[in-house]
Amino acid sequence: MNLQPLPIGTSDFSALRSAGQIYVDKTEFVYELASERQKYFLARPRRFGKSLLISTFETLFRDGLKNFEGLKIEKLWKEVNTFSRFQYLS
Repeated sequence: MNLQPLPIGTSDFSALRSAGQIYVDKTEFVYELASERQKYFLARPRRFGKSLLISTFETLFRDGLKNFEGLKIEKLWKEVNTFSRFQYLS
């Protein structure tokens, strides 16, 4: 039996996906949050995945669907533009 490594301490979505680590697909919820024009306050206990969630958003907006193969958001996300950090400054 070949077990996948657990992503203990991994808060970088791209690194997690590149390493083939286990990822529970919550991208349908990421899509819902990204589709609404509202502000959100993320209040969760320590070690509850806040950094990984923010990294997931960052990867989606920076790289598009490049790291989301096989996840639910791949079928939902229609945005073709990506947004780099420098586009926000102009």
